Amino acid sequence: MLLWLGLDPKVANATSTVALWPGLFGGAWGFRREIENSRPILVRLGTTSIIGGGLGAWLLILTPSATFAYLVPFLILFATALFTLQAPITRRLKTEEPAERPRARWWLGAIIFQFFSAIYGGYFGAGNGILMLAAMGLLGLSDIHRANGIKNFLGICINFVAIIGFTIAGLVYWPDALFMAVAAIAGGYFGASSARRLGRVFVRRTVVLIGLTIGIVMLWRLKG
Repeated sequence: MLLWLGLDPKVANATSTVALWPGLFGGAWGFRREIENSRPILVRLGTTSIIGGGLGAWLLILTPSATFAYLVPFLILFATALFTLQAPITRRLKTEEPAERPRARWWLGAIIFQFFSAIYGGYFGAGNGILMLAAMGLLGLSDIHRANGIKNFLGICINFVAIIGFTIAGLVYWPDALFMAVAAIAGGYFGASSARRLGRVFVRRTVVLIGLTIGIVMLWRLKG
């Protein structure tokens, strides 16, 4: 939407990151019951997210706007494809819900996955939620509601450090960011309760549909 309003791609991405950040708090609060026993995951992967998010934001600041605009549709389609293939890949790998005290190998895989997801999130906010959901599914977090709650918390960590970098670099268009943030807060909270009522299958299909639609439209605009 911000691109269609005429903002520079990098400015649009940074502004979107700022605008959607408050909504992540609403989403995390909405899924608070699902993540109440996930403190070790939140602490360890949250720390990983801060480091990776900072690195991703730094890479975006260094990327020319024309290069970033070309990469956007491919980044979205990549994340959507990974989420779509999550279920069959999980079955092939025979991953299971992590135990109450996961093994060191599980933690290593989770931290590596989240580090690269965080770099992606700091670099390109849109679609990062899909990527994190896919990564958590591959690690055995198959409950979409629990995964959504953890995803929102990790998104808070990623975007926090990214916002600091974008603000210092002067990439944020604040009038649009503040206006969009109001809607993001309400959407984050009520979206969580709606997802719980609509069910896991509907939520998964909706995520895939949104990702494909955005990716294809932006790819078409790129070729045009």
